[in-house]
Amino acid sequence: MKMNFKILSAVAFAGIILASCSKSRLEPVPQTFIIDPEGFKTPERALQQVNGMYSALKAGQFYGGRYLVYQDVRGEEFLNITNNGVTAFLTWNFTVTPTSNEVQNFWSSAYAAINRANVVIAGVEGSTISDSLKNDYIAEAKVVRAISYYSLLQLYSRPFAQGGGSTPGVPLRLNAETGLTTDDDLTRASVSDVYAQIIKDLNEAEADLPAKYSSATLNTTRAHKHSAIALKSRVYLTMGNWAGVIAEGNKIVSASAPFQAPASGVGHKLEPSIATVFTTAVGYTGTEAILSMPFTATDVPGTQNSLASYYNPGPDGNGDFSLNTVDAGIAANAGWKSTDARRAFNVPNSAGTRTFLRKWPRNAGTNPDWTPVVRYAEVMLNLSEALARENGLDARSIALLNAVRQRSDASTTFAPASVDELISAILTERRIELLGEGFRTTDITRTGTDFPAKGSVSSLPSSAPQYIWPISNAEIITNKAVQQNNGY
Repeated sequence: MKMNFKILSAVAFAGIILASCSKSRLEPVPQTFIIDPEGFKTPERALQQVNGMYSALKAGQFYGGRYLVYQDVRGEEFLNITNNGVTAFLTWNFTVTPTSNEVQNFWSSAYAAINRANVVIAGVEGSTISDSLKNDYIAEAKVVRAISYYSLLQLYSRPFAQGGGSTPGVPLRLNAETGLTTDDDLTRASVSDVYAQIIKDLNEAEADLPAKYSSATLNTTRAHKHSAIALKSRVYLTMGNWAGVIAEGNKIVSASAPFQAPASGVGHKLEPSIATVFTTAVGYTGTEAILSMPFTATDVPGTQNSLASYYNPGPDGNGDFSLNTVDAGIAANAGWKSTDARRAFNVPNSAGTRTFLRKWPRNAGTNPDWTPVVRYAEVMLNLSEALARENGLDARSIALLNAVRQRSDASTTFAPASVDELISAILTERRIELLGEGFRTTDITRTGTDFPAKGSVSSLPSSAPQYIWPISNAEIITNKAVQQNNGY
């Protein structure tokens, strides 16, 4: 039997996270990847394991910030300032290798979250807690697993549209790794097969998740039925399955304005003002937040991990990236009016030489902002695009687009004369509304678009090897069956 270094690294990583989350000091729960029945013996202990699973998802290398940053800085919206290889410079200029920090660390972090979800599923299934709690906790684990696999596909695999899902995806690990393993060697499942597992997990999760929790905070920080539905709308959009997006969107977006989700669940809707979405007072647990990763002064993702660290200049961050205001970046788009309330997030430095995105204005190291995973505005834009691509100049598609735009810019009303004009307006609106929230790479790759030129970096064609990341060298070393991406 050989020891899997990759998995043991993840074990150590998860153990640290889980130990920091433990509330019990008199009866400590085993905080390892060994599926000890004691860890799931009571509802309270099982809940600790579930909370630990979410902690793995919000690790600094994952939804603590870095995954969203990697997604966005590969696009044209940001310019790198620091040339720091530790903080995504290689990602920005498309020069990562299999041994690059971001390539290896994100891979390990995502699989640590997957394994944590697998451990929860196995542990809960063998526990004596109530069937109701078992169903809830397993469903939450499936959401975490689905988010993790989806995230891996966006960077390490060719988009679904290139080959209809037939190209190599990532290894599908659906069983808990417990420290010593003999199944290191696992080939990459196809992109189609990985997406099928993601949809399966989210469908099963939707069936078993609660409609809502007892507080606004829990409704934001733990998965419920609308979380699974919203995520499915994202997944289907990425796959180009417009009917799937529409079916899921119809579950939580009303047929006409004012657009909102059914009150039988969490009554999601747009906040009246974009300014409140990214503040602790309202937005973190408000009606627009479907799932977010919370942070506090004593629970931080690390100063070189959080969104504030990358996008805020000192003293609140490192200011690694400024907005691209000179060429292809959305900040330079003339259609984004100066009176649009979302422009208030774009703050010039004191010298007026650079503009920084200040959606997350709090100090990155001492009291970071929460990280959004999915919010209602995205679901509305997902549905708007799918309706346009499926039905053409669809009135509801236009109404959804206008609802998102007019929340921040009441002076603009879209009245597109063609389907192409409508789709172009929706894609532009996504760049404005979701700026800095981790969508740009996927919106480029799912549409088969070349990465535009930015600053000193040339455009990158969709056929280039660098269009996607290489597989982590740590995986190549420990998994003899895995296939490296072409060109690396």
